Amino acid sequence: MIKSKETICIELKPNLNTCIETLSKKEYEQTLNLLLKEGILDEELGDKLEALRLFLESANFAQLRGQYEGYLTNERKITFLIYYKERKMSYEWKVES
Repeated sequence: MIKSKETICIELKPNLNTCIETLSKKEYEQTLNLLLKEGILDEELGDKLEALRLFLESANFAQLRGQYEGYLTNERKITFLIYYKERKMSYEWKVES
């Protein structure tokens, strides 16, 4: 996770065995467990959790998989970047060589 000037950026890299939805759910669960384990209110972790929640609720995962799976089968790497700033979430994905 990258944080700069109040913007949080979460980087996830799906592959042929693990789709972006599964990765997002795992990251959400790990973040939630960390927050509960720490027993303190951590603003950065809270923002990360909220970004992931919004992504999980709003993304059309079937459509996203249809868009990026072809790249993975051609041995290209995919990176999803989930941004959270001022209580708003956005995301993009990139194809790497």
